[in-house]
Amino acid sequence: MDNEKKFHGEGRREFVKQTTLLAGGLLAMPILSKANYFSGSTGVIKIALIGCGGRGTGAATQALSTKENVELVAMADAFPDRLSNSFNDIKEALGDKANRVNVPESNKFIGFDAYKQAIALADVVILATPPGFRPIHFEEAVKQGKHVFMEKPVATDPAGIKKVLEAAAVAKTKKLNVVVGLQRRYQNSYRELYKRFQDGMIGDMLSAQVWWNQGALWVKPRKPEYTEMEYQMRNWYYFNWLCGDHIVEQHIHNIDVGNWFMGATPVTAGGMGGRAVRTGKEFGEIFDHHFVEYRYANGVVMNSQCRHWKDAPSKVDEEIVGTKGRIYCDKAQIVDHKGKVLYQFDKKKENNPYQTEHDELFAAIAKGEYKFADAERGAQATLSAIIGRLATYSGQVIDWNVALNSGLDLHPKSYSFDAQPPVMPDASGNYAYAKPGITKYFT
Repeated sequence: MDNEKKFHGEGRREFVKQTTLLAGGLLAMPILSKANYFSGSTGVIKIALIGCGGRGTGAATQALSTKENVELVAMADAFPDRLSNSFNDIKEALGDKANRVNVPESNKFIGFDAYKQAIALADVVILATPPGFRPIHFEEAVKQGKHVFMEKPVATDPAGIKKVLEAAAVAKTKKLNVVVGLQRRYQNSYRELYKRFQDGMIGDMLSAQVWWNQGALWVKPRKPEYTEMEYQMRNWYYFNWLCGDHIVEQHIHNIDVGNWFMGATPVTAGGMGGRAVRTGKEFGEIFDHHFVEYRYANGVVMNSQCRHWKDAPSKVDEEIVGTKGRIYCDKAQIVDHKGKVLYQFDKKKENNPYQTEHDELFAAIAKGEYKFADAERGAQATLSAIIGRLATYSGQVIDWNVALNSGLDLHPKSYSFDAQPPVMPDASGNYAYAKPGITKYFT
């Protein structure tokens, strides 16, 4: 059965219903002329990069490494040093294709509103800022009629999810291609495993286990000249309004795989988490471990775990269990319940999915095709991770629909370096964090 028609959960049905109502109904997806896609007559696809950190630099390099006639024409970031470093790193990485970087100083935009100016100059926009800004950046790109590649996650709170859904509906009416950086969907081994799952090789799905367990991450020291807003933005990973916690920013990949094979989104999430190891004030307000039990409408359970503990074993993987066998995604292997190998993907045929997602997106744009509408799926995966965070923070079971319609908004009232972020340190520099059983979100 086609995955996009295989809705098991009330949560997903309600999610799709709301999106459809926003869109006024889905329109057909015809092949359009290139005139609908390019801003000039030369056939060059002009790219703007919004967010010039490591992932933005990588995404822009991959976009510029495609076979299509592409050119980076504009860049935007809150910080001039990030933009400058990214500009140089992209040119160096491209080597003999460095002439595809054509960003004069007048097209390098700095500040919280810089994205609007950069978007205006492009045909395709790469959105790679900290994910808290994704909803407003995506909304603006769609408003200006641009195709979009945006990194996951697509929001950090339910209010942001609603904004992304609204913009996704408009993108469909405008026939704008949107790809979200959940790259397992573009990876050869995962695609082959999924084909065999659809063909019934492991029977009906019984459960899923997903992991993103790894060691410690980076921290940027506070400098005397930083305002609180600048400090948090430079350490965006440790603040929920910017990052969503690592269950949202990182573990979303594995959660998305579970949803993909399930053909649905979870109805509820319950679990536990905390700050067992990463307890210092430099780690802001996020947890260092989460364990979530996701329940789907058909009774299937997905167990999810993620953690950041130094010197503990790492595991980033997904396991899909069926009535006739199981799938080990990292091994790219399918076995029956006696351990007999039913299918083994040839790792020599593996691709770089980070590159493939750009190859396929830009090939479609170059042909004038409307082929990709990932924004809704990206919002589904993101909200799945968000309800997991809300569950571990509160110690309560979180309902998908209650969360989606809650209006919960983590963001500041205004964006400037002098503005006050939504969470502030106490006199000792420590940040308040959630206490399971005490922190409440919904009644």
